[in-house]
Amino acid sequence: MQPYLVLAVLMLLEGPATTVAAGSMVGAGVLALLPVWLLAVSADVVGDSLLFALGRCGGHRRVSPLLARLGVSGPRAARLRKDVGRHLPRVVIGAKLVDIGAVPAFLAAGLAGVPYRRFVGWVAFTSSARAAVLVALGLLAGPHIAGITSSPWAFVALSAALGAGVLAVSLVAKRLFSLRTRGVPQ
Repeated sequence: MQPYLVLAVLMLLEGPATTVAAGSMVGAGVLALLPVWLLAVSADVVGDSLLFALGRCGGHRRVSPLLARLGVSGPRAARLRKDVGRHLPRVVIGAKLVDIGAVPAFLAAGLAGVPYRRFVGWVAFTSSARAAVLVALGLLAGPHIAGITSSPWAFVALSAALGAGVLAVSLVAKRLFSLRTRGVPQ
């Protein structure tokens, strides 16, 4: 049961890479499919709900600077709130397809006052499909890496390393993107 607990934490921190790695563990016969898929969906929904809740608190003076730092302030925030209010399904699906867009989109959903039940319904639906695809990708690779080790902890360590690598690349890309667009009017 402990590998699943570690996976849950890793999926909250870096979902896609960990989900693919967990799928490969399923393919190698180390983990079971259903718990891995449920963990991936749950971690996705929890993370997105936290962003939504942070957006809901956006009017608070201590939260506003954080939202600005995350790219949701001024005219851009107004545009995002309008788009999210009108086209929530399209925004959620787009944010799930392009991970970098999820943070401002889900913060804006909270700021826009979108009902949580509507938001979480779309997030759960898209997270279910996304987790299935990511686990399936890992599943395809699983039999090929089964010979690497028979220890679940080695797979968890591999997953953590892969997740850390993807997280580092993601943070660098976000930083470069924010530096590049800082002077561009939104």
